[in-house]
Amino acid sequence: MIDIQLLRNSIDTVAARLGTRGYELDVSGFEKLEKHRKDIQTTTEQLQSQRNAVSKQIGQAKARKDEALVGALMAQAADFGDKLKQMEVQNESVQARLREFVSLIPNLTHGSVPVGSRPEDCAEQRRWGEARKFDFAARDHVDIGAALGGLDFDTAAKLAGARFAVMKGGVARLHRALAQFMLDVHTTEHGYTEAYVPYMVSGACADGVSSLAKFKGDLFKIEDRDLYLIPTAEYPVTNFVRDEIVPLEKLPLKFVCHSPCFRSEAGAAGKDTRGMIRNHQFDKVELVQIVHPSQSYLAHEELTGHAEAILKKLELPYRVVTLCTGDTGFSAAKTYDIEVWLPGQNAFREISSCSNFEAFQARRMQARFRNDKGKTEPVHTLNGSGLAVGRTLIAVLENFQNADGSITIPAALRDYMGGAEKLSRP
Repeated sequence: MIDIQLLRNSIDTVAARLGTRGYELDVSGFEKLEKHRKDIQTTTEQLQSQRNAVSKQIGQAKARKDEALVGALMAQAADFGDKLKQMEVQNESVQARLREFVSLIPNLTHGSVPVGSRPEDCAEQRRWGEARKFDFAARDHVDIGAALGGLDFDTAAKLAGARFAVMKGGVARLHRALAQFMLDVHTTEHGYTEAYVPYMVSGACADGVSSLAKFKGDLFKIEDRDLYLIPTAEYPVTNFVRDEIVPLEKLPLKFVCHSPCFRSEAGAAGKDTRGMIRNHQFDKVELVQIVHPSQSYLAHEELTGHAEAILKKLELPYRVVTLCTGDTGFSAAKTYDIEVWLPGQNAFREISSCSNFEAFQARRMQARFRNDKGKTEPVHTLNGSGLAVGRTLIAVLENFQNADGSITIPAALRDYMGGAEKLSRP
């Protein structure tokens, strides 16, 4: 969450910055809560002062052995104590309302994020690779996978309904090879520690990386349990540092995790219903970094470069785009989207989002480090897909398709495919 002191000291500035996201801050609502909090604080301080004065008088009365006055003063002190307890209850209530209010406010975007709300307001940073020229009509991954006997959406629908996929044979092996390849590159070349995590998290963990109240509809909940299927490994991995004080010398922490991801796609009705672009279940290799605040934007560039390195090794054309303020996710201060070229759609499609959350998630999780002065302050958190495995599979199938229906296996993957150079229908 954002620092509540920003709201107390610069609420008009905060409201203007949030407005670039399309978020209207309820300034009067916050000011009413703050006035209530301050009134309670003032009353509490007055009662404490009065109780202290009475306590002093009790001591004086006892010294004079004035038992009648002691009794009266003790009654006053008890009355002040009861009133202070009431103030404590009221303070806890208003503090809870303030926390809830602040927890629903999105992060403030970084000053380098372009202002806007349309796709054309996003800023392209760079491109890599050339789109392949085909001397035949390029097909999409659905037709390619079906021809290979490796993608079966009808069976998936029979098993679980729409937005699922069954993979078989060489396509299933290629999918597995991609995940193993990504893990190997990130652990051996980029310095990440591999993690294996639960595929479910508690509500507190889900709320630590985003707002559970706002986005509960995007998650699959376990019936009668305070558990949610993870929409990305970001949820469990970032929570490694929840309620922790990380020693300064341990920073940065860098983790990579391959996991299935589960999303309800509640707001995606009618979008990308064909194929594997937007499924309820898919695999990702996720990169997470926990860093010193002074290093987070350097880490953001580094992490994005690590995701790009996978696409370069696979020889897949892509571009990097800075999302505009209106497209930046709830928790992020700045996000780069990496978009891979898909010949079957004749378009770039997102394959990774790499975000710097600054201290936003850390405040929600109470994740801190002790600085060189010995004081605690929030860490900065970052994450990005390195990469979405299913979408990478789509990109390989479409970019490396041949006229005879076979797929040329990228050189970087051949050792993971038993040395095979092509994938053909059995």
